[in-house]
Amino acid sequence: MKTKKNENLVLLFDGVCNLCNGLVQFVIKRDRAGRFRFGALQSKSGRTYLKKLKLPVQELETLVLVKDGNALTKSSGALTLLRELGGFWSWFYVFMIIPVPVRDWVYDLIARNRYSIFGRTQACMIPTPELKKRFLSGDSSPFSHIHHG
Repeated sequence: MKTKKNENLVLLFDGVCNLCNGLVQFVIKRDRAGRFRFGALQSKSGRTYLKKLKLPVQELETLVLVKDGNALTKSSGALTLLRELGGFWSWFYVFMIIPVPVRDWVYDLIARNRYSIFGRTQACMIPTPELKKRFLSGDSSPFSHIHHG
């Protein structure tokens, strides 16, 4: 099922990870309809989202894709994100046939080594003024679409 245009897709990412920041830039360039919103896991709004989703606030070693009010993490989140981008990228969703433990083992291997391979920044990415509206803010994060339990 395809996502409706007015649905909120939220990508929570490690704001000091170069790989994660690169992923956000990748999504922004390909999300011409502006369906995705973004938030750093370390930000106040990111931590608030995590609490609402009943996910750990500290030491979360995964991206979190919030779709249909549900949190998708690790390989499931990454593959669903690619499917939501559409076009060529949606073909990667075929890897969902691989059992979750195998997919997540590969994801975890990359996540554990992301700083040594891709580097780390000293601070979270600061969006340009035109992109700022696509990033979560502390006072205007909508939580009504998050399912509990």
